Amino acid sequence: MQIGVSSYSYNRLVRSGEMKQIEVIAKAKEMGFDAIEFSTITLPEGENLPDYAAKLKAEADKVGIPIVNYTIGANFLSGSNGDLQAEIQRVKGEVDIAEILGVPGMRHDAAVGDFPADWKAPKSFQAAVPRLAEGCRAVSEYAAAKGIRTMIENHGYFCQDSIRLEQLVTEVNHPNFGLLIDIGNFTCVDDDSGVAVGRLKQWAFHCHAKDFHLKPGSEPWPGTGWNQSRGGNWWRGAIIGHGNIPVAQCIRILVKNGYDGVFSVEFEGMEDVLSGIQHCQDNLRRFVEMAKA
Repeated sequence: MQIGVSSYSYNRLVRSGEMKQIEVIAKAKEMGFDAIEFSTITLPEGENLPDYAAKLKAEADKVGIPIVNYTIGANFLSGSNGDLQAEIQRVKGEVDIAEILGVPGMRHDAAVGDFPADWKAPKSFQAAVPRLAEGCRAVSEYAAAKGIRTMIENHGYFCQDSIRLEQLVTEVNHPNFGLLIDIGNFTCVDDDSGVAVGRLKQWAFHCHAKDFHLKPGSEPWPGTGWNQSRGGNWWRGAIIGHGNIPVAQCIRILVKNGYDGVFSVEFEGMEDVLSGIQHCQDNLRRFVEMAKA
């Protein structure tokens, strides 16, 4: 079992120019993480994706920290101008990048947002499942030949509820396809994290440890940094252990079910980035040790 960190956690520093994305690798190692994952690669000017991915891999090898996952966006409902086969081919191209990075797993979305305007079938998740499953299965079969497991995450609102993820992973029904369980993200669609993780634990390939501060939607907008769930409740990123998500409970559920993969910090709080990430790691390691006891 490893404690990792997502490059997304450092995004504020990368966007501000305080840190280059490639420098995140050495910083993660310096901070004591066992592994790192990349959530959407930010290309420096003049670079192409395959060559820059090779540079990230070389840097990780030099520093001595494995890249364990690659996260990209996808949309099998409306991506590539609604051409499902074109979107499948595009995501397969991202599998090739994952191979360059040397990762054992890649997360892609299945769909994000809402139905496209030209959707002709009933606007129900059930009606969309066959199309989403076709895309996910095709990508996973391609990735399997390269030794890379593929997964979707509870992310993007359309495929975020645990019941929807259960439907989709069951429909795909492929041993190379599973889930990236983000402990915090369920709350964005008003799904209880403990119940959700308990429902999905058998398909967990990777895990994002994340916490949120929560306020009921009956209260007015709390201000800067707060976002609204599908059901109108308020959430804001938090240091792991400081918020309202039952992170320790969810970790215990996964560990007791035999999960032995990576627990990866995904920090999006308002606190200082580096101290926030460090506090997340400290509490996450403590929660994992408690779950193993």
